[in-house]
Amino acid sequence: MLTVDNISLYYGAAQALRGVSIAAEPGKVTCVLGRNGVGKTSLLRAMVGQQPIASGSIQFDGADISHLKPYERARRGISLVPQGREIFPLLTVEENLKTGYAPLKRADKSIPDDVFSLFPVLNSMLRRRGGDLSGGQQQQLAIGRALVMRPKLLLLDEPTEGIQPSIIKDIGRAISYLRSLGNIAIVLVEQYLDFACELGDSFAVMDRGAVKFSCDRATLDPAEISRQMAL
Repeated sequence: MLTVDNISLYYGAAQALRGVSIAAEPGKVTCVLGRNGVGKTSLLRAMVGQQPIASGSIQFDGADISHLKPYERARRGISLVPQGREIFPLLTVEENLKTGYAPLKRADKSIPDDVFSLFPVLNSMLRRRGGDLSGGQQQQLAIGRALVMRPKLLLLDEPTEGIQPSIIKDIGRAISYLRSLGNIAIVLVEQYLDFACELGDSFAVMDRGAVKFSCDRATLDPAEISRQMAL
């Protein structure tokens, strides 16, 4: 579904990504781990086209999307749940969900039942403003909005950040369900190692803009990943 091959990315003269390669497959969760400031969010921005890459390539669903604009990638089925949620605080929950209609054809413009089955609280708060929700509810809303887009590739940027434990469990169950569908590739950026180890099928640890360690579930050693993240 997704192949990121040897990409580099700059912010002005500062290099944020250095030869990063990573892949994501349908029905699998690829976890990208690392401390703050190592390039995890920059990698997601490159995937969705928010920041242009300087070299390398990004292949998605059999096509080179390296130079496509963000809206073109969204139309192809790439959906991002950004760090900090970035919902519209003055719009209602329903209106926030409907912003996910933007890349869809007219016939597809409806809220999938899965959104409310995964996050029932959203159905009971459709008329409430997004800014009045708790942080955990806003995170559920952000994921729900991404699912409205019917993604083939779902990118999640630290969905557990600042979230209460009960909501983290709900988010984990949602990711497990989406993986079980078998038609969505998921890239999960995280610092919460236990959460990532519970869900991940493959793992990449980043440092200074590069992937310095990787493994799959068969060779997973949480202690080694923790050591790599701490170095």
